[in-house]
Formats: sequence, structure tokens, C-alpha cells
Amino acid sequence: MGIPDNWRKSSYSGPGDGDSCVEIATTFTRVAIRDSKIPSGATLTFPSEAFTPFIEALKAQPPA
Repeated sequence: MGIPDNWRKSSYSGPGDGDSCVEIATTFTRVAIRDSKIPSGATLTFPSEAFTPFIEALKAQPPA
């Protein structure tokens, strides 16, 4: 995938939440996720077609 240069935070990240979110970057074939507090840290990558099912599975989990 290389190093993406189009990282963006969730539109839900606002005051109070800005330090506790993830960022995503996309290419034609992959979606990458990283911790916004540690942008130089590890990333989690998915094939593009697997990203939506991953997010849907997260939404289905009960709150911690």
C-alpha cells in the first residue's frame, strides 16, 4: 500500500473527542486505519471490500 498521504479523522471527532479517535486513509485497493494520537505508529490495513463489513461488525458490538 505504501505510506498514504490522505489521512483524515472521523467527522464525529469534535471538541472533547479529538484526541481519542482513529484516522483513515484510502487507496483504490486498501483502507488503512491508525491511532490519531500516534500517527507514526502501526497501521491496520484492509482490502477495500472488507472495510465496510469490519465497521458493521464494530457497530454491532455492545458498548464497553
